[in-house]
Amino acid sequence: MPTISVNLTTQEYQIKIENGLATSIGREVQQVWSARKIALVTDTNVGPLYQAQVAAQLTQAGFQVTVLTVPAGESAKSLEQAMSLYETLVTANFNRSDGLIALGGGVVGDLTGFVASTYMRGLPFIQIPTSLLAQVDSSVGGKTAVDLPAGKNLVGTFYQPELVLIDPQMLETLPQRQLVTGCAEVVKVAALVGADFWNLVQQIESPTAILDKAPELIARSIAYKTQIVMADVQESGQRRLLNFGHTIGHAVESLADGELTHGEAVSIGLIAISRLFEQPTQIAAQLQTVLERVGLPVTHPLLQSPALFEKITHDKKNQGALINIVYLKAIGQPTILQLPLTQFSAQLKMKQRSF
Repeated sequence: MPTISVNLTTQEYQIKIENGLATSIGREVQQVWSARKIALVTDTNVGPLYQAQVAAQLTQAGFQVTVLTVPAGESAKSLEQAMSLYETLVTANFNRSDGLIALGGGVVGDLTGFVASTYMRGLPFIQIPTSLLAQVDSSVGGKTAVDLPAGKNLVGTFYQPELVLIDPQMLETLPQRQLVTGCAEVVKVAALVGADFWNLVQQIESPTAILDKAPELIARSIAYKTQIVMADVQESGQRRLLNFGHTIGHAVESLADGELTHGEAVSIGLIAISRLFEQPTQIAAQLQTVLERVGLPVTHPLLQSPALFEKITHDKKNQGALINIVYLKAIGQPTILQLPLTQFSAQLKMKQRSF
């Protein structure tokens, strides 16, 4: 079982990756938590597939389980949905000795982590990500958040899980679109890392190949992300590299209003930012080849929207009148460029028609 340890100043936890791990969740949780009440948070898509199995294992391991099901989709990442979960926890008499487990994709993980970090000023929680996007990205690193109408993830915390359990075989129940969308984050990290990881993703030519190579793709992605997180928990420096493709991607995703998945928007953002800061090495073309092989979009009419820059200005990663842009000088050579928003706006407008 590949196990990656996250060692932070105030906390240590493990990320375990293994085919079939879903059948031993009760035993794994028992190793980090004493008997307690657990709120198992899932959604209307994942719940019918795994909720009964996971709840039964936890009950058999001596935990008192309350299942909380939220609607599937990005709309569940809201203050209203968080309030609903708070009220249920109060009614069920949850206190700081109890815990939450997120069983689902990135939306469930972000929402559960946010609620765990804020209810009674903090309850322990565990991540069991079921989508590729969550397994390689959102379940690791301690970012929690809900959305506001102005943009994604504008209300959130940094709050680490106490355990992350990843079973790549869970990906076999994903719809193809959801499997492919997670590959955008894999390609992003591989491009940041370069070398063997980039060579590996270049071998992926179909969604089936994603499944075949999932354990290694997940392990490599997480290994890089945990190194970054351990060096920069609060995203004040090196962790900003992980925003490659997100500055424009988040804006497009927000404008799309649910029509694009997060990974699809990131894919579009990777190409757009690479074209905006094009180098002689033709990064955009290299990325586009890999992304299109698995069926990810690389452009969208919303890139030409007059509202695109307005959405970018609401990005929480901006610093006053400055914006931090991540782009690649070459595969494996990322850089962070800080620009005035006015300068970025002018550069963006010059390129928008060609996106």
